[in-house]
Amino acid sequence: MNNIVVFGASGQLGQCLKVVAETLGIGSIYFPSETEANILDKEAIGKIFNNYQPAWCINCAAYTAVDRAEDDVDMARQINKTGVENLVDFCLQHDTTLIHISTDFIFKGDKPVPLRETDEAEPISVYGLTKLEGEEAVVYTLEKYYTLRTSWLYSEYGNNFVKTMLKLGSERDELKIIADQTGTPTYAMDLASTILWIIIKDIAAYGTYHFSNEGVASWYDFAKAIFDISGTQVNVIPIKTSEYPTRATRPAYSVMDKSKIKQTFDIEIPYWRDSLITCIGKLQ
Repeated sequence: MNNIVVFGASGQLGQCLKVVAETLGIGSIYFPSETEANILDKEAIGKIFNNYQPAWCINCAAYTAVDRAEDDVDMARQINKTGVENLVDFCLQHDTTLIHISTDFIFKGDKPVPLRETDEAEPISVYGLTKLEGEEAVVYTLEKYYTLRTSWLYSEYGNNFVKTMLKLGSERDELKIIADQTGTPTYAMDLASTILWIIIKDIAAYGTYHFSNEGVASWYDFAKAIFDISGTQVNVIPIKTSEYPTRATRPAYSVMDKSKIKQTFDIEIPYWRDSLITCIGKLQ
């Protein structure tokens, strides 16, 4: 297999890619550290591309602090847009296929209908806007790319909702969780497996795809499942978004239609609760 380079290797998806690649016996995948592979450092990116001559570049690097981005607009835009532009330039020079990770936050999420790749992007936060700008940098310049939009990502690695809930559940008797935002929790191991499957299949079906686990949940449903599966005794109270104001506005409904990715790459996607059972089993 031709060389694969992962940017953002220390994040939760990067770490999941490492685990899945080892399981699949993929030896030609490289995970340079952030100091070696900072996507804002063109000289560093150039060295990576010259050293590895990658056929594939996976971009997991992103500014994902959704609320902080509202006040840290310049840095969010540098990482989510300018950094992507830098990678795009080198992919173009080296004839490298880019797999770029994006988000459900590019949508307004005001209609209770599963989101398709062709639906209009209307971001309602700085994070969503800068991620959309990164997507545009890819689609306007590259022919050989796969943009994968995902949602509510969690795993055994990094900071995420599952680990936060398990920590809070061990410390408190009662938690108030938002029940009127709906989406699909996505196990980063499942996303990592799909990314590597796209590379293994190596069919030139370039474009934008949606990937999350199957099913639908609110944050309240997600939290209840976490506590039920882990055996954590905590009273979970459903609340409205208006009762828990945040700096950034979230989409109210961001369930994604996965028909395109399932049909194109012949994949079966696990139900969100089944994958959550797997993850919590590993964490425990």
